[in-house]
Amino acid sequence: MPALMIQGTGSNVGKSLLVAGLCRAARRRGLSVAPFKPQNMSNNAAVTVDGGEIGRAQALQARACWLDPVADMNPVLLKPETDTGAQVILHGRAVARAEARDYAALRPRLLAGVLESFARLSAAHDLVIVEGAGSPAEVNLRPRDIANMGFARAAGVPVVLAGDIDRGGVIAQIVGTKAVLDPSDAAMIRGFLVNKFRGDPRLFDDGYRLIEQHTGWRGFGVVPWFAGAHRLPAEDAVDLRASQGEGLHVVCLCLSRIANFDDLDPLAAEPGVRLTMLGPGRAIPGDAGLVVIPGTKSTLGDLAFLRAQGWDVDLAAHVRRGGHVLGICGGFQMLGRVIRDPSGSDGAAGEVAGLGLLDVETVMAPDKLLERVTGTALGQPVTGYEIHMGRTTGPDCARPFAHIPGPDGAISADGRIAGTYLHGLFADDAFRAAWLARLGAASQPGYEAGVDRALDDLADHLEAHLDVSGLLAVARSGG
Repeated sequence: MPALMIQGTGSNVGKSLLVAGLCRAARRRGLSVAPFKPQNMSNNAAVTVDGGEIGRAQALQARACWLDPVADMNPVLLKPETDTGAQVILHGRAVARAEARDYAALRPRLLAGVLESFARLSAAHDLVIVEGAGSPAEVNLRPRDIANMGFARAAGVPVVLAGDIDRGGVIAQIVGTKAVLDPSDAAMIRGFLVNKFRGDPRLFDDGYRLIEQHTGWRGFGVVPWFAGAHRLPAEDAVDLRASQGEGLHVVCLCLSRIANFDDLDPLAAEPGVRLTMLGPGRAIPGDAGLVVIPGTKSTLGDLAFLRAQGWDVDLAAHVRRGGHVLGICGGFQMLGRVIRDPSGSDGAAGEVAGLGLLDVETVMAPDKLLERVTGTALGQPVTGYEIHMGRTTGPDCARPFAHIPGPDGAISADGRIAGTYLHGLFADDAFRAAWLARLGAASQPGYEAGVDRALDDLADHLEAHLDVSGLLAVARSGG
């Protein structure tokens, strides 16, 4: 089973992009390659061709391999619903809700599922490139781990450890990881790499040698900062960023359980759009032309969060000024008159008044709709996906936002308030241009092609600065 696992010294050290770039590099060398992440924690999910859901980072990595995403690429997905609890997705389907303290009891079932998925991918491809989660240095979590050394040991996959020099202390990150690991876990690590270097990498030569001396591990290279990272979808909500464009001011409300936030990436790439990702405690700017209420893993919880920021008052003022509002998925549900949850699918059973900006109402249900869709909106073709619980009906649904192929969403009588369950809609150039034209902004085509160019540039970047041949040799030989 030729495979290689990239683990990190911490979260956000660049594991996802390293795997994506290595996947594209290996594919361009003629290998059939697939990405794999045993366990992910994210509310940013993609719908797979086999009708499941996985982390969107693995969907991007699949794209780097020129593959459609399948549920086996991320067999365990944890979708946080509260500070201590999450929905547990196994093989693309929700199987449980678990509090952090109860998660250990699920480990045997989840690890078995992880190994099943890995075996299927390994049988179907020449190479599997695996992404770890967080850091193996969190040794207090080792007894219940299935994401790092728990997987590597069970599957016999060699590991390369990535450190992030941009944060500082990369020598201690890597050497310290070796110091705290169980010797049998440390033996799985075949080498290290240093990521996100700014400046002249030769200035780190002494530090690089120190890491080799203190760990006994082989170094596979120093990767300079990849300036094109902003052209690729962000994996984590901590990476949400404003755009550098000018013109139409689009404000997206950063909800506490924001989900599928890469819906906004194509707008952020538009030179004629200034996108603000508005954090808590900040008022909606008066010059906003469009306010977006994005998807969320907890509609009722984030509706309360929205009100706690005073954004409901700001939205009412925005609408009085003639501004536009778009709600996507959970944001669409919030725009209605009421949200009913008779079975407690989204929290405590009961009903809550919505924002009242659309004449619709939503009834929550335990079953989740997961579907890739194609259709039309504003007379233009759209593709995307639905991933939601609940059904929304009401008079404003007589003016649907899209047809995919059945009617989807709702638009107010004056056309300024709209809601849709469709994720990914702005990636379609023609629709995005038509939507922005309604708001007086021009559009630049080629978003999807730009993502593919960025993946090629990332692969070129890694080929230039890493010993990619050495990494692939480790995968083939197991070390």
